[in-house]
Amino acid sequence: MLRIQTPLPDRYTTASAEELANWISEAKEILGSRLLILGHHYQRDEVIKWADARGDSFLLAQIAQESVATEIIFCGVHFMAESADVLTGDHQNVILPDLNAGCSMADMADIDQVEEAWDSLSEVIEIENLIPITYMNSSAAIKAFVGRNGGAVCTSSNARAVLEWALKQGSRVLFFPDQHLGRNTGFEMGFKEEQMLLWDPRKELGGLTAAEIEQSTLLLWRGWCSVHQRFTPAHVEKFRADHPNGEVIVHPECSHDVVEVADRVGSTERILNWVQSAPPGSAIGIGTEIHMVQRLAAENPDKTIVSLDPLVCPCSTMFRIDAPHLAWCLESIIAGDPVNRISVDPSVSEWARVALQRMLDIT
Repeated sequence: MLRIQTPLPDRYTTASAEELANWISEAKEILGSRLLILGHHYQRDEVIKWADARGDSFLLAQIAQESVATEIIFCGVHFMAESADVLTGDHQNVILPDLNAGCSMADMADIDQVEEAWDSLSEVIEIENLIPITYMNSSAAIKAFVGRNGGAVCTSSNARAVLEWALKQGSRVLFFPDQHLGRNTGFEMGFKEEQMLLWDPRKELGGLTAAEIEQSTLLLWRGWCSVHQRFTPAHVEKFRADHPNGEVIVHPECSHDVVEVADRVGSTERILNWVQSAPPGSAIGIGTEIHMVQRLAAENPDKTIVSLDPLVCPCSTMFRIDAPHLAWCLESIIAGDPVNRISVDPSVSEWARVALQRMLDIT
């Protein structure tokens, strides 16, 4: 999805770290209770230290919904800010510090592709028996599509419960955009590999035959997280060699061969809780974004906490949010001319909210 972020004024790009910190601190003091800064776990430290709340995408959107603040700065990526705008009131402004902070996984399933896939599937199966389920990591337009067509949103924590619900509503599921979360959840539910087929939106009929689709239970969209797909079983093997009594924890966006050899699999919030509750002296190898792993290591010095892949890159789109963009956004609010407001079309917002509410009702 094309998003264009205008270059920052020189005042912010040439400022020292101390100047930026002073401007951010002063702006927070001026705005007071009008302001809420949300920081996703994957944000860099220079941003997360200013967050009034930190968490995963849906938790932060819920915090925004419950807040009295009128100015909400979401330090995350585009789909997260959209979800916050869907859930908040008309009197609240949701701002994304850098419009180029998208999500490559979310962008792997755009609304045109999904609607085209739906039309193709309707020609070979009874479409009313196909339930669309989208991961939280998707655009508001995709969430609205799901809402209109009887489906629901899921998170990495409740994917199983949502899929079980969906398969009571119909005979099969179209799951997007992350194939790995869908596949890992399917295996957890007892499905065989041949029941879970990959839908490639670049190929006619997803690269499948009508007979294959008819026999399927889960149609998994060909999408993935650029960070979590980097982890391999070899990384797990190396960690176990270095830490024979250690524990391996990975995110369910990792590929199934990695999930199979991990000790625990869970969302960012679950990973956080597991690390915090681990006894002193624990050695934990984690398969998720590097900023979160490094922060967990710093905040739990009585434990050995390492990334399974020492060379793993940070989430490149999350990394776009930095102190200069945060200071710019804050000062634009004070000046009465807020920048980068994320505003979801009301008709899209209405159906996206339906899909989100179905998830809440299920779980």
